[in-house]
Amino acid sequence: MNFAEILVLALLLDAAMGEPAWIWSRVPHPAVIMGRVIGWADGRFNKGAARRLKGAALTGALCLAGGAIGAGLAALPGGWAVQLVLAAILLAQQSLFTHVREVSRALQRSLGEGRVAVAQIVGRDTSELDASGVSRAAIESAAENLSDGVIAPAFWFLIFGLPGILIYKAVNTADSMIGYRTPRHREFGWASARLDDVLNWVPARLTAVITALVAGRIGDLPAIARDARLHRSPNAGWPEAGFARALGVALSGPRSYGGQMQDFPYVNRKGARDLGAGDIDRASRLLWRVWAAFAVLVLAAAVLA
Repeated sequence: MNFAEILVLALLLDAAMGEPAWIWSRVPHPAVIMGRVIGWADGRFNKGAARRLKGAALTGALCLAGGAIGAGLAALPGGWAVQLVLAAILLAQQSLFTHVREVSRALQRSLGEGRVAVAQIVGRDTSELDASGVSRAAIESAAENLSDGVIAPAFWFLIFGLPGILIYKAVNTADSMIGYRTPRHREFGWASARLDDVLNWVPARLTAVITALVAGRIGDLPAIARDARLHRSPNAGWPEAGFARALGVALSGPRSYGGQMQDFPYVNRKGARDLGAGDIDRASRLLWRVWAAFAVLVLAAAVLA
């Protein structure tokens, strides 16, 4: 089987199964294993001089390990089945949908429960968010994680198979743990953050294009591109701007991190700002529409290969 054929099945398997708790309560998820390795390296090597060089060495080692492990597993007898299962495990469509939907359900019960639920999927301060703030945070998380949790790993699997998706997930996990511009991680996490930007460059823009396509807003692509450049991230602004235009809402904007309010500009600033659980539900449905369109594209690649 070629990569596209395996990926179609992996997308379907992930959509059907998600992340069964009965499995991951007994054995560590591959992403958890990656996180433990990165956490150990952070504690062991992120000290003293040459921190940027040490961080670059860690990033290189993660890529080499991911590539070697992926190639070795793919070469096993029945390697296509191993690739299928691992690819499905490393995709996160069903898990993303579940977490975003839970924010909507929690917010419908009470604002306090909505704040608690959205705190599970975003890094900003949530204790003072109003209903619109909770909804906006959930929608932004849906858009960004669709790109880096589904489209990007699938894209790199389609190009390089199991080594590609393992390298991507290792780098993306490192970026989420050490890729911050804080005094501790500014140097040590520099390489993983920059490489993550490179690996997400195409998938982020692809996510925005597919989102505009399924929403019937393909003519908004120039505006989406302008909005994306307002974002603090070189990539996250693209799926966020795509979702903002598709849903007719304003995203990003001011928010608090570590108790300090930061005045970020709005994406699609003329969109609706009074948001609620219903808008989160619309974003959840959009997740599946983009997923379906992407799956069709991969299926077409499988047929034409």
